[in-house]
Order: sequence, then structure tokens, then C-alpha cells
Amino acid sequence: MIDRASLYDMKIEDLQPLEEAGVVEKEKIRIRGLNVWFSKKQVLQDLNFGIMNNSITAIMGPSGCGKTTFIRALNRMNDLIDTCRTKGEVLLDGVNIYGNGVDVFELRKRVGMVFQKPNPFPKSIFENVAFGLRVHNMANGQRLKEEVEQALREAVLWDEVKDRLNESALRLSGGQQQRLCIARALAVKPEVILFDEPCSALDPTATAKVEDLIRRLGENYTVVIVTHNMQQAARVSDMTAFLYLGKLVEYGSTRDIFTNPRNELTEKYITGRFG
Repeated sequence: MIDRASLYDMKIEDLQPLEEAGVVEKEKIRIRGLNVWFSKKQVLQDLNFGIMNNSITAIMGPSGCGKTTFIRALNRMNDLIDTCRTKGEVLLDGVNIYGNGVDVFELRKRVGMVFQKPNPFPKSIFENVAFGLRVHNMANGQRLKEEVEQALREAVLWDEVKDRLNESALRLSGGQQQRLCIARALAVKPEVILFDEPCSALDPTATAKVEDLIRRLGENYTVVIVTHNMQQAARVSDMTAFLYLGKLVEYGSTRDIFTNPRNELTEKYITGRFG
């Protein structure tokens, strides 16, 4: 029996015969030699690891270790910062998203993102979810209504807002707003969903609902979640990566990271001796 955690150190070409034999799930993302600078400051240094399809991967580490920069590299959000420079490869289904001719607009449809603080548009609940569908010309008329409902159901929000769809999204509670933002991301049928500390601005009750939703999404989507909350990483993720000063210190199954870390620095972090 092959240890799934050991697969994350393999190259993508080494996984092919194992995939064909049905031994492993397909690797959705492979990071190869990823380096990121802002002006002259290097924030990420030579990251190399893979993320499996339909799994939840937590990215944890102390503040300033490069967590947010890393997930923003997965859908080229860092490109929006003029001083950013990226070197290396991020392969999505084997295709380098930093290669020539990549449609970044289409990439961000495939790789959606939910931010740290809820950021609903100053529009109705319905129009928030319909926004991406309209921009990408994916639906209109009755089909649009059906897609909006489906996304709200998937975000476990439909029953709470079905009679309020024309109200401003800004009138929702913080937790509801964050689930609305998740529904907005889900509406355009992404393959990967990135979460950047999605519960940091929420109370414990709202946090529990979002965590439960993330666990459900991991059954059908590839999920990458940045969190500074180690307990949250332990609760929701299948795999965990520990970053420190822009470097990947350790990557493996969440169970192994928290119960049997291989690196002394990882052990010190999860036991609260620093960070």
C-alpha cells in the first residue's frame, strides 16, 4: 500500500503510471520552483509540492511567512501588484498558469478565491451571486435564477435568504456575507477554491458553519485554505503545508503533521513555542 503523504514529494510524471493503475487520485496542482519577489524582497523561496484533486490542503505558518502570497500565486492575483515578480511554475492539470498565452480571466474562473473579510458587492443578494455568471455569459433568464439558487444551496445559505434575494447583501450578518461570497465563487463552477483565512473576522458560531461548508466542498472541489489557526487546520484539512520565512518546512497528511512532525521547527510551531 502506497502512503498517500509520500506522493506529495513525487514529480508529476512519476505519478502518471500510478494514476493509470488507479492507485492515486489525480494531482490537480503541482508547484515547481516557485519564487516570488515584491521589489527586491523575496517572499517565497523555491517551493515544490503537489496538491491532489478533491482534497483540502491547509497552508499554515506565522504571520509574514508568505501564506497569502502563496495562494495568490495559484490564480495570479499577485499580478495585480506592480512590484511583484514570479519565477517558477504552477501547473494546473499539467499546464503552467504562468506560461505564454494563458487567459488569466479564464484562470480566475477556474480557480476562485474567498478573502479574509467578507466582501459582498453593494448589490442585492441575487446580483452578488449572479455577477460572475453575467460576466462570463454563462446564464440568463430562468437559467440564471436556477444557477443562483444552486450556488446558494451549495453554500448552505438558500434557506436563510430565499425570501430576501432582492435585499442588499450588506444587510446580511458577517457569517452570512462570507457564505454569500462563497456562493458567488461557486456560481461560475470553479475547479479550485482558495480561502485566505476565511473565518478570521467571524464569531465562533459563524466560523463553525463556514468550516462545515469547507469540509463539504472538499468532496467535490480542490480546496486550499490559508489559516493561522492550527486547530482549524487540524479540523478541516486532509493535508497541511507549514511555511516559515517563505520556505516550505514540511508538507504531509494533517494527521502526521500534528501527531508526528518530521521537522523540529514544525513541532515547535504546533506546540506553541513560537509563532
